[in-house]
Amino acid sequence: MNTKSIWKAAMMAGVAVSGAFLTGCTGSRSMADRTLYGRADDRPVHLYTLTNSTGAKVRITNYGGIVTECWMPDAAGNLADIAAGFDTLAEYQEKSPYFGAMVGRVGNRIAKGRFTLDGQTYQLATNNGENHLHGGLKGFDKVVWDAEEIDTDAGPGLRLTYTSPDGEEGYPGSLHVTVQYILTQNNTLNVITEATADEATPVNIVHHSYWNLDGHDSGTILGHELMVNADRYTPTDNTLIPTGIASVAGTAFDFRTPKTIGRDIGQLPGDGADNPGGYDLNFVVRGNPDEYRLAARAKGPGSGRVLEVWSNQPGVQFYSGNFLDNLPGKRGAVYPKHGAFCLETQTFPDSVNHQGDPGWPGVILRPGETYRHAMVHVFKAE
Repeated sequence: MNTKSIWKAAMMAGVAVSGAFLTGCTGSRSMADRTLYGRADDRPVHLYTLTNSTGAKVRITNYGGIVTECWMPDAAGNLADIAAGFDTLAEYQEKSPYFGAMVGRVGNRIAKGRFTLDGQTYQLATNNGENHLHGGLKGFDKVVWDAEEIDTDAGPGLRLTYTSPDGEEGYPGSLHVTVQYILTQNNTLNVITEATADEATPVNIVHHSYWNLDGHDSGTILGHELMVNADRYTPTDNTLIPTGIASVAGTAFDFRTPKTIGRDIGQLPGDGADNPGGYDLNFVVRGNPDEYRLAARAKGPGSGRVLEVWSNQPGVQFYSGNFLDNLPGKRGAVYPKHGAFCLETQTFPDSVNHQGDPGWPGVILRPGETYRHAMVHVFKAE
């Protein structure tokens, strides 16, 4: 995939951009600004604010590549922050459930933290029960990225880079990652990730924002209407490791026709603290892998705000904020269970242990190849 194809994908999502979509250039009407946010790993951490010509605003910190705020208009033009998060860097370091972060080297779960690649078995940290989750004990969400403010014809942006050394969290090979956040002039947040490696290694770098389209502090998202562009999903065992691929027909996971998140959630009651109930699974997005297409669409019942997620990835994880349990958040907010939702475009969970299985996407990046993940958040109001 080249810049032209990513430009085409953005156009599909209604974004007017130029060939500079992936490269810095001059000429946009707004820019990023930077303030000191704290220190981590003996390095300064900054908070960057991207503001477009309509007044929409996104704040991002280079600690974990975290989106801390996202201000978007409702149908009446009123701005609200629709991203769950915290006020301080210390809170993200101490208690964040991956709010707004870039997660990797492999987002989502790897069964028992173990995989075999080219005849060698690797053991990773098991930080989610018996499984490996979101890159391990110190994944990409907990490192300080190098940051550079950029200006594009589409709107203001931020370029983040990080090199994960060979052996970090048990993964083979050195991995160089670039993430570009761009807030376009028509209220689209683009997250463009590229990576290269000097040895074969699994890669699935995922953006993990938590959304409440009526406002981050507006209660549960059970009344939000959701459509997921998927006929199939990957059912899981009780540790959330996929057991295969199945049809959504006749299940609570059928979102092919829009319905409220809360309509069928009672069919997923959970079985205790380790499984509090609700949605947390991967859907197989319709269409050919690597083609840019709509993955999901959500609408807030009170505000009329709409979020469309477009991507070139084979799957999308829908998570209904099951483990939020009156978690204190920013500006005095308290996030209840189901207080926000995630739509994370990705390869399938545990894909590294299904290489070559029918219907499962590849997840191994080899030297000379480039991992490319484009995720386009289109915000509207109705």
